This record gives sequence, structure tokens and C-alpha cells, in this order.
Amino acid sequence: MTGDAAGQRLDKFLRKRLSEVPVSHLYKLVRTKKVRVNGTRAAIAQLLNEGDVVIVHAAQARPDAPLPERPAAHVRQDFRILYEDAHLLVCDKPAGLPIHPGTGITGDTLVDQARAYLARQGLEVAEGEFKPSPAHRLDRETSGVVVVAKTRQAMVRLTEIFTAGEAKKTYLALAKGRFQKERGTIEVRLPEHQQTFASKQVRGVNLQEAVTHYSKVAGGNETTLLELGIETGRTHQIRRHLAAIGHPVVGDAKYGDFAFNRRARASLGLRRMFLHSSRLALEHPITRKRLAFSAPLPDELSEALERAGIAWKPTSTV
Repeated sequence: MTGDAAGQRLDKFLRKRLSEVPVSHLYKLVRTKKVRVNGTRAAIAQLLNEGDVVIVHAAQARPDAPLPERPAAHVRQDFRILYEDAHLLVCDKPAGLPIHPGTGITGDTLVDQARAYLARQGLEVAEGEFKPSPAHRLDRETSGVVVVAKTRQAMVRLTEIFTAGEAKKTYLALAKGRFQKERGTIEVRLPEHQQTFASKQVRGVNLQEAVTHYSKVAGGNETTLLELGIETGRTHQIRRHLAAIGHPVVGDAKYGDFAFNRRARASLGLRRMFLHSSRLALEHPITRKRLAFSAPLPDELSEALERAGIAWKPTSTV
């Protein structure tokens, strides 16, 4: 890095050097650890020094060219709004709705629907300016709380919050089998999900620390309802951890017990994975006020619990 960039924040440096890349995609690259400064994980707001080496690890820095945007009035809204202010839009995402566009995704995404909703409310975004974007990930088949940043200022702070693990995420999952312990912790290192073949050839498989806490909420004959919290945010962490201890998420088509899933589909009427982001607590990125958002269990999951013989009623949360 030359002296003229010294003292500049990383996000401003990236916006200047990669001006053709959408701002929201630059934040995603940092959040997903594709940007390194001097070989270490980058922080979106860190200050750069003369001589720093900034590397963007991505098959392509620019995402696939998006389809022409449809008029906001023509974009449906599948998510519920849990909270909104000048900087945040907190959504209750349904299962099946992907967060971002990507390979094999041809329909709407949460990004599309959230931006269309905000456009209908009168929010105008000038060309080249920050567009509202989700501040964290949630699997396509997982339902529940997702925070969308409406301003660049909010996105910068939210990226720091989620990267540092300062947000408290709580999930509900129906797991195969019965648990003897009321609560426990899973500490199984997981292979890096997006490690390249070249990296594996040089370094071997990169195993990352991962910690998941669980507590038993209620049990049936063949399944157990769990409440889970994660200390680390590895890709598919809960799904991979529960599968690793022999209790995969019911309905998980990637890591689950496929024969058991077929039976669950027939006996429980379960046509999706039983994993739900039920609660998210974090500091407001601007006011610093402590916030907590809860998303109710979707009807199809509540009905599956009844069929599984699991009597459970959610406790009220603030």
C-alpha cells in the first residue's frame, strides 16, 4: 500500500479501488472473510497503514450481473416486519427464501424483497450509493430473524458486531433421537466450508473452531426439540454439529438422516428443515440501545411438533 492510502478506513479504500463493485457486495466480502490485511482477517472499519498488503480472495470480486430490476410494485413481500427505524429493517424470513442472489437462484431473494418494500415506502438510493442489505447470513431453508441495514453507517457497525460475535443468536431445532442430558456443549472443529482446492493442496484441510450450546426444551418418542446458541458463526454450524453427534436436524436434506426424513415427511407432514432463528439480541448500531427481536415458530413447524407428540408453548419474550 502506498502512502496516499495510509490512514484510510478499509471500506473507503475498497470502494475507491473497486469502484465497479456494488458497495453491499464489498461489505459481504469482508463479512465472509474474503478480504485479508497482511494475511489476517480484516475489519471493515480498520485504519490502513503505509506498507499494508490488502488481498481480496474471491473467484470474482464482482458478483454475477443481476437481472434488470423489476418495478417495486411488482415484487412480492414474503417476509414479516418485526422492527423498523431509520437504520434497521428487521425481518422474519420464511423458509425457502434465499438471502442473496447466487448460482441456481432464479426467483426473489430477501435482498430483492426488502429493497422493493423500502422503495414502496419512498426510500430512494442514488446510483453508486449504499443499497439496503442483510447484515448476516441465514440458510435458505432456515426461517426466522434477519437484520437488514438501511444505511452504510449501520452496515459498518453491524458488520463489526456480527464479526466479533457480539450478537446473541438463539435457534429452535427438532433433532432426531432422544437426549439424555438436559443441556450440553458441542465443540467439534469444522472444515472451512469455502476452502479452495488450491488452499487444501498447500495447507491441508483447514479445521475451524466451532462451539454450539444446546438445551432440551421438550422431547417426543423419536425426536427432541432443542434451543441452541452459537459462539461461532461457521457455515451450517448447527446442522453440522448436530449431525456430528448423531442427532441431525429433522428434514435436513444435506446433513440429515435421509431415511428418517422420509418417515418424518409422512408422519409429521414436515416438508422443510426444522430449524428456526427464534431470537436475536444485539446493540443498535447507531443509538447503542440493547435490542431483542423474536420470530414466532411458523405454523408448519408447530403442527409438526403436535404430530410428534411434543407439547410445547413458547415463552413470551420482550
